[in-house]
Amino acid sequence: MEVSPEQGSTWPDDFRCPISLEVMTDPVILPSGHTFERRSIQRWLDGGHLTCPVTNLPPPRTIIAAVSPVAAAAMPTAAAGGGGGERREPAAAAISSVYGLLRLARSGPEGRRQVMESGDVGVLLRHAAGGDEVAARALLHLSLDGDDARVGLVADGAVDALSAAVSSGGAAAAGAATALTSLATVDVNKCTIGAHPSAVPALVGLLRRGGGARERREAATALYELCKLPENRRRAVRAGAAPALVDLAAAGSARAAEVLGLFAKSREGRHELSRIPRVVAVLVGVAGSGNARAIEQALVVLNLICGESNQLAREAIKLGAFHLCEALVNDDNCKIAKNAVELARTLEKL
Repeated sequence: MEVSPEQGSTWPDDFRCPISLEVMTDPVILPSGHTFERRSIQRWLDGGHLTCPVTNLPPPRTIIAAVSPVAAAAMPTAAAGGGGGERREPAAAAISSVYGLLRLARSGPEGRRQVMESGDVGVLLRHAAGGDEVAARALLHLSLDGDDARVGLVADGAVDALSAAVSSGGAAAAGAATALTSLATVDVNKCTIGAHPSAVPALVGLLRRGGGARERREAATALYELCKLPENRRRAVRAGAAPALVDLAAAGSARAAEVLGLFAKSREGRHELSRIPRVVAVLVGVAGSGNARAIEQALVVLNLICGESNQLAREAIKLGAFHLCEALVNDDNCKIAKNAVELARTLEKL
């Protein structure tokens, strides 16, 4: 039944779906007597709601199966227990929906083992690749089960799915970036993720366009873990991460300063940093007002780029970097004091 917008405005309320409030074109009647647009009730059931939206009563399993096979598979299924006829829910039924998988992944090691052994990880990967935040969170929880689980998820294709979720920039992006961070804590995964054609560019893209502080923070954290591997530093630099990290460091992110510290360890990274117009001003500002980790890394980066460029060194002196070093050489944090001494010596050469 085709309904034009003009006709839809004249239909009685009984012809409108209680969920979408639109005129129904493919109605489904639940045993409660209420009628819904098929797509609307399917989304409701797929979202983990196993009741009628109006009466809050559960419809029979057969009705749910006709509307939403995914939701029906997530419903408890009776099974005979040992001896006394105890009824319990088999693991296979509980892990057939994304929400069911998330619940199991969050329940502890045994739940995560059930998910990994069920063969339903592919369900999470498909949903995460489509921008499903719940699926990305479930994958993150699965990755917490140890290095073997992390390597297994990467072998199953998690990098493809999570990179797509990060690139989508939607609700799943931050969670997917966090999951990549967890996977990257294993050295072999650092190589695999870094070599993936989409992973590092997706994280850099999220860092540059992130809709909020959390997205940018999680992207920077993932890059920090990946860039512990020197080759990944070069990949991130080539993907254009340096300017975005400088902006994030200027906003007070210690993690961004730490990634810049890793970049500065390579000649390519130092060259890229030296081309950013306000890099010295940002680093001097961070060294003067950041937290301990940020100050430590800002001094390291300043020392490395100023050691290769008299122009940057003069700019740093003009912005008060030498006097800042004099104030920091007696800092209680021995790393800050040491880095301040080294930067002061570099600047003294001028």
